[in-house]
Amino acid sequence: MDVRGCARIADRASFVTTRVDDRKLDRNETPTGCYHSRMSLLAEMLPTILPDDPLPTALSWLTEAWAKRNQPNPNAMALATVDATGRPSARIVLCKEIVTSPGYVAFYTNYQSHKGQDLAANPRAAVVLHWDHQHRQVRMEGHVLMAPGSDSDDYFASRPWQRRVGAWASAQSRPVLSHAMLQQAVAKTARRFGAPEPGPENDQRDVTVAIARPPYWGGYRLWVDAVELWVEGESRIHDRARWQRPLLAVGADECRFGPWTATRLQP
Repeated sequence: MDVRGCARIADRASFVTTRVDDRKLDRNETPTGCYHSRMSLLAEMLPTILPDDPLPTALSWLTEAWAKRNQPNPNAMALATVDATGRPSARIVLCKEIVTSPGYVAFYTNYQSHKGQDLAANPRAAVVLHWDHQHRQVRMEGHVLMAPGSDSDDYFASRPWQRRVGAWASAQSRPVLSHAMLQQAVAKTARRFGAPEPGPENDQRDVTVAIARPPYWGGYRLWVDAVELWVEGESRIHDRARWQRPLLAVGADECRFGPWTATRLQP
């Protein structure tokens, strides 16, 4: 699974971490057990003079997390949306790209899903990428627009054939009577496209079938107007800073912004 934005690291900011104690903690070493686990001693901090643009740092952190692979999906991010009645909802999606200029985050999903319906009613969202092993977190907020169809076509074509079958078979977020019925729908969809019934993705069979992108499936771009960078600190004295920029205009597939302003925050 690629992170295309990881190629865009020319503006990488430099942060140095010195780890003094990163051993695993036996829960019996502290009287409060697992509720208050001992923290590693870290010397990483955000720079005294905050960068003008936070997105190169966010991309740099994602690139480093992807390279180290200390967790199964380093590009996993929580996506929070709000429906037309103000009811919030959150779930995990995969960040497929951070584009530092003009400044958006890309992810893909079913447009008819719960999140898709939320975004149609209220096109603002917030995301969080948290790397526990790296002691870092990025929060981003912004206006969400659908990605151009060509981007969605290209990404869908790059997916394993099993996932392309699944995208057609699953009416995401809709009720289903049983998992067996869902499996039947997958098998039926595979036959429709002349593909084998999907199994493990490490299936070594050479399956070359044309499976176009469903019209209800594709990408979103979260055009970022607020970013918070967070670095874990000793004794919960974390280092935080927030950047904001005014949203000047919203077009059919892009947004325009004013300049960033930065503020350091208490933990």
